[in-house]
Amino acid sequence: MSRFLATLAQRILIFDGAMGTNVQRYQLTAEDYGGEATEGCNEYLVLTKPSVIEEIHAGFMEAGCDVLETDSFTASRLKLDEYGLGHLTHEINFTAAQLARRVADRYSTPGQPRFVAGSIGPTGMLPSSNDPLLSNITYQQLADLFCEQATSLLQGGVDLLLIETSQDILEVRAAITGIRRAMQDVGRNVPIQAQVSLDTSGRMLLGTDIAAVMTTLTALRVDIVGLNCSTGPDYMREPVRFLAENCPLPISTIPNAGIPLNVNGQAVYPMEPEQMAQALQEFVTEFGVNIIGGCCGNSHEHMRAIVQACRNAPRHPRPLADNNFEQKNFRQITPPSVSSGIRATTMHQDPAPLLVGERLNAVGSRKAKQALLTDDYDTLLVLGREQVEGGAHVLDVQVATTERTDEAEQMATLVKKLSMGIEAPLVLDSTEADVLKAALEIAPGRVIINSINMESGRERIENVLPLALEHGAAVIALTIDEIGMGKDTARKVEIAQKIYDICVNEYGLPPNALIFDPLTFTITTGQEELQTSAIETLNAITRIKSELPGVMTILGVSNVSFGLKQHARAV
Repeated sequence: MSRFLATLAQRILIFDGAMGTNVQRYQLTAEDYGGEATEGCNEYLVLTKPSVIEEIHAGFMEAGCDVLETDSFTASRLKLDEYGLGHLTHEINFTAAQLARRVADRYSTPGQPRFVAGSIGPTGMLPSSNDPLLSNITYQQLADLFCEQATSLLQGGVDLLLIETSQDILEVRAAITGIRRAMQDVGRNVPIQAQVSLDTSGRMLLGTDIAAVMTTLTALRVDIVGLNCSTGPDYMREPVRFLAENCPLPISTIPNAGIPLNVNGQAVYPMEPEQMAQALQEFVTEFGVNIIGGCCGNSHEHMRAIVQACRNAPRHPRPLADNNFEQKNFRQITPPSVSSGIRATTMHQDPAPLLVGERLNAVGSRKAKQALLTDDYDTLLVLGREQVEGGAHVLDVQVATTERTDEAEQMATLVKKLSMGIEAPLVLDSTEADVLKAALEIAPGRVIINSINMESGRERIENVLPLALEHGAAVIALTIDEIGMGKDTARKVEIAQKIYDICVNEYGLPPNALIFDPLTFTITTGQEELQTSAIETLNAITRIKSELPGVMTILGVSNVSFGLKQHARAV
C-alpha cells in the first residue's frame, strides 16, 4: 500500500518549487560544482555541495510543501555523460534520493507526512522525430537509461517516481517500461506520476495533443497524469480542464511562474507569488486538480503563497476519478480509445462503426505489396493518407511478403513513416511477435494489435499479451482454435469465451481492449455449408457482446468481397 496515494485520497498534495531557479540564487562558482568541466550540472551538487541542496529542500519544507523532488532531473547516464559524470549515475541518484529523504523525514509529522518524488527528466532525445541525431536511439536503450536511474532512486528511498517535462510521448512510454523493470529488480513498487510539457497551443513538442497524452498514459496504467513546465498556468487552463473532465486518474499541475522573459541574458519568470497562488487555487476549486506545485521560476516565496492559498481550498469533486487512488481497476476505467503521436480516436464512434483502412496490406493490396517490395514508402504514405481522407479512423499495417524476410525491419520503417506523416492511430497486423515488438517500440501512441487466436492453443496469446500490456495496446482476437475457424454461432462464442478468460481474467486486459472478430466469409465460395454464414456471424456478434460485457467487436467486411472485381469491391 502506498502512503502517498492514501494521503492523496484525503487531500490535495503540494509539490515543491524550482530547484534550478533557487540554485542560481546562490551564485555558485565552478569550484562549487567540482570544476569547470562540471560547472552547471546541478545534479552533481548533491556530491560537491550537498549543503546547498539540503538548504533548498528545507526551505520548501518550511514553506509547507508536502513533497520534495530529488535533485536528479537530468541525472540519466546520457545527460551526465555530457559532463563526463556518467560513471557516477548511481551515486548521484542514490545520494539525491537519500538527501531529500532525510530532509522530508525531519519535517514529517503524523498530521502532515512529507514525501519524496524521484525526479526523472527527459534525455534530450526525440525518438519519435526524424532528426538524424535526436532520434538516433532505440526504445530499449531509452528504457535501460530510465531503469538505471529509477533503480538508484528507489534504492535511495523515494516514495514515488516522477516522469516530468516530457517532450516526446514515445520517450515517456520507454521511461515507464524502464521504471517498471527497476521496480521489479529492486522489489519495490511505488506510484508513477507522468507529466508532459505542452506549448502555448496545448501540444507537446512533436504535436501530441492532451487527449492523445491521456489515452496513452492511462492505457499504460500510471497512477497520476499531469502537466508541468513550459508555460505558466494561463496556457495550461484548457488542457487541465480536459483532464479534469475526461481523465479517470488523479491529475497534477505544476506550471512555471509564467513564460520566461529574456532580461539581460537571464530567464526571468514574471508571475509573482500571489498570482501563482491564485491560479493554482482556481485549478483546485474549479477543476478538482489533486496535485499542484511550482516548476521553473517558483521560489520559496512562491510556494509559501501557494500553500497558504491552496492548503485548505475546497477541491472540486471529480466523480470519474475520485475513487481511483490506492485501488484502481484498470479493467474498468481504461477509456476505449486509441492514439497516434498526434491525436486520440475513440473506438466507440458515433455514428458507428469505427472504420479500419486496410489498403496498407501486402496481402490485400497489390499496390501496397509492390511498394513494399521496392521500398517505396512514399507510395505507402499516400495510400495511408487517401484512406484517412476517405473516412478511415485507424489504419491497418501489414507488410509480410513471401519475397522478403525482413518483415520486422519493414514494419518498423513503415510505422515510423506513418507516425510522422499521418494523424490516424495504427493497427499493427502481423502473425509474428518479434514484428509486433519492433512496431510497438516505434509507434508513439496507443495502437491495436491484429491479432491473437487459439489456433495453436494458448501459444500466440502468451506471446502477444505481455507485449500488449507493456505497451498499453488493444488486441483483436479471431474466433479460431485448434479445431479451426468457428463457423456457427455456438463455436464462435465458445472460442471467444476461452480467449476472454485468458486475456481478461488471467492477464488483466481491460475488456474494452479486447476486440473480437467473429469472422465472415467471402460470398463467392459457393460452399453450401457457408450459405448461412452471414447470419451465424451476426448472431455471434450479438451473443459475444451480451455474454462478455465490455468487449468490443470488429468485422473484416472486405472478406465478403474477396475475389470480386474491383468495381464490385468498392460497393
